[in-house]
Amino acid sequence: MTGFGEAHCQRDGLAVAVEVRSINSRYFKLAIRSAEGYGALEPLIEGLVRKCVRRGTIQVNVRIERSHLPEDFKINTEVVRRYRSQIEGLQQQWNLHETVPLTTLLLLPGVVDEGGCAIHDVTADWPAVEQTLGAALENLAQMRAEEGRAMAVSLRANCAAVAAALEQIARRVPLVVEAYRTKIEERLKRTLAGFDATVDPADVVKEVGMMAEKADTSEEVVRLQSHLDQFAATIELPESAGRKLEFLTQEMFREANTIGSKAGDLEIARHVIEIKSAIERNREMIQNVE
Repeated sequence: MTGFGEAHCQRDGLAVAVEVRSINSRYFKLAIRSAEGYGALEPLIEGLVRKCVRRGTIQVNVRIERSHLPEDFKINTEVVRRYRSQIEGLQQQWNLHETVPLTTLLLLPGVVDEGGCAIHDVTADWPAVEQTLGAALENLAQMRAEEGRAMAVSLRANCAAVAAALEQIARRVPLVVEAYRTKIEERLKRTLAGFDATVDPADVVKEVGMMAEKADTSEEVVRLQSHLDQFAATIELPESAGRKLEFLTQEMFREANTIGSKAGDLEIARHVIEIKSAIERNREMIQNVE
């Protein structure tokens, strides 16, 4: 399911900004882009995301800015002294009498040691990152929930279309059997008329009974209706139900195919096509349901 969530946090000289994006995907796929030097937090980030999201392609962007303290920097006096000695040597060699400002020396490479910044323990910043990421995931979940509610309306409408077509099929099956009986009787009468013979009604009943048994779709209709009821109940569940909905959709397809192969009637076949079209629309949406 698609969605977007962001959150910001500032505390203890740390500024954290997190963006979480998700797009439709049948499986879970995660991409993390963290601030430079914070790669050690990526396993923790992934663990938190997996607790909140089960399906979808997720992209997490984490920006972290840390205010440096004065003790993070140290002037290397030995390096400054050597720079000054070399510069004074050149001044004497070239007969120059200019003085070198200290600010100029401080800008030279290696004079200021930033080792205090480099050795910062990034795991100490995890509580702030965890809080911000959690808030972003909550915002993402709210947006995905809104999409889910809209999707549920379409899913129910498609299920209603399936139920309506299924009711028409249930009404049509007895008529198909009766039409077959009439067709058999008429065909036999025409065939035997030239031979001055009659057909045993018991044989007709036997033939019609065999056809009725072959075309009987009552079990498939009952199972398909049961799947529709389970589908409707599953939509209302508060927990993640995407996998179960996907399974029920596959089973509905199976029953619809069986009804179509058994019926042998054009009108029933038309209703089966309507059922399969509605189920297919649901299946496309369900692949992205959490």
